[in-house]
Amino acid sequence: QVGGTYYSYRGGGVNYLCLPNDPENGQHQSFKNDQIHGVEYQLSSTMKPSGWSESLDNKEVPCSVCYQKQKSAVLMIPGRKTCYKGWNSEYNGYLMSSNKGHYKRDYVCVDKNAEPLDDKNGEESGALFYPLRTKCSNLRCPPYTNEADVFLCRLYKVIV
Repeated sequence: QVGGTYYSYRGGGVNYLCLPNDPENGQHQSFKNDQIHGVEYQLSSTMKPSGWSESLDNKEVPCSVCYQKQKSAVLMIPGRKTCYKGWNSEYNGYLMSSNKGHYKRDYVCVDKNAEPLDDKNGEESGALFYPLRTKCSNLRCPPYTNEADVFLCRLYKVIV
């Protein structure tokens, strides 16, 4: 399933995410930054591409990953903390972005053992990373759960 930030939120991630069908759900948190929603087609009769069926309107969007032989692939999988067999893990951690009430930024992978740059302390509120939460609406729950941390793993594969 394709996921992303709710259409009317000012902040959050700007790109769509390819979500796995077998997520490993994180802990439920009281901090509300629910940004991972399911994505659906909006294809009324005046907006659909020529030849497409209106039956796709308001249906959730599936996701697939393609690769070619004799190429390498790097992939970030939101919703998983362990990577799939046959792939090499680079690291795992959490999916983060801006707060849903701020301005939009890219989704980023933050290592599970995140460290500070140095010991300087003081809230200066420049650009900000917030942990993201899932939201059961058109995001399929189960297998996802509501308001849970979003794990991720970054992996690569050399295809021969």
